[in-house]
Amino acid sequence: MVVRVLSLSDVKRSLIYGSQIRTQFSDIELVVSCGDLPYYYLEYVVSMLDVPLLFVRGNHDKQIEYTESGSCTAPAGATDLHRRILSVNGLIFAGVQGCLKYSHGPYQYSQTEMWSHVFRLVPGMIINKARFGRYLDIFITHAPPRDIHDKPDLPHQGINAFRWLLQVFKPAFHFHGHIHVYRPDEETETRFEHTNVINTYGSKVTDIELKDIRNLSLGVTQSKRK
Repeated sequence: MVVRVLSLSDVKRSLIYGSQIRTQFSDIELVVSCGDLPYYYLEYVVSMLDVPLLFVRGNHDKQIEYTESGSCTAPAGATDLHRRILSVNGLIFAGVQGCLKYSHGPYQYSQTEMWSHVFRLVPGMIINKARFGRYLDIFITHAPPRDIHDKPDLPHQGINAFRWLLQVFKPAFHFHGHIHVYRPDEETETRFEHTNVINTYGSKVTDIELKDIRNLSLGVTQSKRK
């Protein structure tokens, strides 16, 4: 069985925020957002595709978003994954929002604070191992792990705790955003030990084979960038 996942981050796509979304993404079963997208944009995706949407916030997300219909603190119909573990469509998800602290934004943290976010997930992952035979399937963050897709400047440096989580708990996938892609030859998908690390800048569709998820030596059957 294959679960087709649409992942989003950082920039809006006309293909998604438009009338053709139902036609182009009619076979999507799950949406994940890796941050820095307006709440109204995510609400539109939820309403048009009518599938679960899991999200974490990015460093540019607002605590309160004001629209013509009023104010909101989260996208309606979507599920905040920050410091949570959830099972959706047969897959185990966990998430952490934000990036390294470089200003006074609400979703910025030190490396130490990021360790705290990750450690919050550990008891649940251990329970998953006992119940399902695996700790975690898909890790969702805004920032990348250290030394994978990251940049040398402080705001875009990778997170030490994320790299540790990949090494110890071996999720099959790690979707992140935050790192903007400007060149067609820029690396956006990297195999790190047991994990396929995917920079989902803009949008990406990934087919996840459930039987392969249960064998972490395998992973992606097909991945394509939209």
